[in-house]
Amino acid sequence: MTLFRTRPLLKLVSQYQSAVVLPAATKIHTSAFLQAWKPEDHEPQKFLEYNKKIYPPQSPDEAPRPAFVCHQRSNIKYSPWKMWYIACLVRGMTVDEAIKQLKFVLMKGAKDVRETIEEARDLAVKEHNVEFASNLWVAESFVGKGHVVKGIRRHGRARFGRVEYFHCHYFVRLEEGKPPKHYYQHHPKEPHQQLEDWLQQMRKRKITNSI
Repeated sequence: MTLFRTRPLLKLVSQYQSAVVLPAATKIHTSAFLQAWKPEDHEPQKFLEYNKKIYPPQSPDEAPRPAFVCHQRSNIKYSPWKMWYIACLVRGMTVDEAIKQLKFVLMKGAKDVRETIEEARDLAVKEHNVEFASNLWVAESFVGKGHVVKGIRRHGRARFGRVEYFHCHYFVRLEEGKPPKHYYQHHPKEPHQQLEDWLQQMRKRKITNSI
């Protein structure tokens, strides 16, 4: 088995917070880098601060402020670019419908998204005075890029290549009440509205060189 030279490897090891000193006749594996990485050191904290915010009392003429709960799952061993498709799927759905749809998604990250929504639903009932767990909808659902662990992959002829292990953070905010009819602002028009716009466009046509 071919052994690696330690000079170029120690240059890569110095990029990490805790350098790993290796003897001259030691084989390099990516497990040494993964053990030096601690997930709890790379958890976002700002999103959960919204749960601690206290609002002033409302006047009788104001519209009631719906209750909401923010929840997250950090350092998921999954690509943030793949998780983005799953996060977009459940936006604007009710909690029951989102959980139902995620059970049929075959992507690996769908399980983490479903469990995060279930945890947020239970948290809303226990700590945020939401009366009915089913009276919630997904107001926000997005993904953040997590820590990237860099490792080494062995090649032939005493060569090596760099490999990156991506992690992602999933954030969700559940809001009390019924979801809006159109979640996105630029929603498609109704069929009768599209027909009316087409008729107006046809009537405004101008034929050049005509009487």
